[in-house]
Amino acid sequence: MAETQVGMQYEDLRHQSDTALIGMWLFLATEILFFGALLFTYMIYRLWYPDGFIAAVRHANILIGTLNTAVLLTSSFTLTAGLLYAKAGDMRRLIYSCVATIGLGLLFMALKALEYAEDFRERLVPGTNFALADHDGARIFYLFYYTATGVHLVHLAIGIGLVLYIARRARRGDFTAQAHTPVEVVGLYWSFVDIVWLFLYPLIYLVGRGG
Repeated sequence: MAETQVGMQYEDLRHQSDTALIGMWLFLATEILFFGALLFTYMIYRLWYPDGFIAAVRHANILIGTLNTAVLLTSSFTLTAGLLYAKAGDMRRLIYSCVATIGLGLLFMALKALEYAEDFRERLVPGTNFALADHDGARIFYLFYYTATGVHLVHLAIGIGLVLYIARRARRGDFTAQAHTPVEVVGLYWSFVDIVWLFLYPLIYLVGRGG
């Protein structure tokens, strides 16, 4: 369905667009509650086991973590550029921006897979053969690490699928300079995924490393 078509439940295109954006904001509010609880749990356990968490942070691969941060920030730039192109009616460049964003998202996932493989080799997986078993709290840190980064990867994979959907619709000519709400909605979701990583990055790779 072309974006210029208005659903029967809406008064006009503006009403349809506002409803979609409000719906995404409400969805993101529930996501904030989930990740907020996860981060709050991290802070509580870090207060209880500061030495174990510091030891665990020092084993995190800060190079890959920093590279992935740069990759996600760049992907936000490319998708924001795509939104600007959509508003200008330049759908060809919107598609290019989507392709670049998808490529950066896949690069993030590849780097994360490389980091996971390294963690497994170094026995940084909570279990009977855990390399940091002598540090109380290190297992809890890595439980948080795998849970938080794993959930983040799932959200990123969903985001990649949504950006691909936007690119396909743009190629079909579904969007115009006046009607491109799905691009804005997906842009909000992608920005949220990036912001979540900006909270995870210092907690996993930086806090306590220099102490």
